[in-house]
Amino acid sequence: MNSVHKTVLLNETIDGLNLKDGAIVIDGTFGGGGHTREVCKRFPTVKVFAFDQDENALKNEVLDCEVSFHNENFRNMDKVLAEVGVNEVDGIILDLGLSSDQLENSGRGFSFMKDEPLLMTFKSMKENPSSEDVTAYDVVNTWGEENLADIIYGYGEEQFSRRIAKGIAEARKKKEIKTTAELVKIIEDSVPNFYRKGKIHCATKTFQALRIAVNDELGALREGLEKSLAILRMGGRMSVISFHSLEDRVVKKFFKEKEKEGKIKLINKKVITPSREEIIENNRSRSAKLRIIEKI
Repeated sequence: MNSVHKTVLLNETIDGLNLKDGAIVIDGTFGGGGHTREVCKRFPTVKVFAFDQDENALKNEVLDCEVSFHNENFRNMDKVLAEVGVNEVDGIILDLGLSSDQLENSGRGFSFMKDEPLLMTFKSMKENPSSEDVTAYDVVNTWGEENLADIIYGYGEEQFSRRIAKGIAEARKKKEIKTTAELVKIIEDSVPNFYRKGKIHCATKTFQALRIAVNDELGALREGLEKSLAILRMGGRMSVISFHSLEDRVVKKFFKEKEKEGKIKLINKKVITPSREEIIENNRSRSAKLRIIEKI
């Protein structure tokens, strides 16, 4: 499968790491491979540890430097590196959220524009999840109405969360909700007419909320930031790209706290955002925010 993902803030992310030849780098969210590819191109003697929960992202990659692929969430980077005897690294990249490949090609129900099974898992389990895995199907069909409303509001910042949760609860009494198209119809029927016809699709925030809940994205981010800082050498740098306010809030708060503790310095005092040219070329980059720190 060819990648359709366009790497956001590519040069700004790599430039900010201030890498040297022979460096050890973690790409915590390999995705389409854009950041790792650029690091290898610029520094052929580096070693990259590339992480991705989606095993499909790690297939058929031929790169210009030494890359070690790991089908893991970046929150487990400490365990993986401990197994190979690596104690510290020079640079870390965390490009958060959903890749265009997952949105367009995964078949796991990330997009409200397609009719797919309600999975929304970053793991490439297709339609056969194990009993331990939580899917969007589980959340939509088994979680309590109040809990659903809290998730949709808290993770999606959806103003009509109560109405949508009630619509889901009523619909599932009649039959299981199995596909994205069924869920979109329920959302459309639950919100006011003006909202249904708004500029942003009325299912956008609910789908975001479900995806975050299913993958424990904010929990993984908090844990991943702590472990990233612990494994970063003194003078090493970390670049983090977020795509929505919840992610950025977690990153900003973590960096502010560590700056107060005297453990890091902020490389960019003001958040870095895509240029007008990049947004025109790749509209999905419009919400990206890049923050870079150095461990001291």
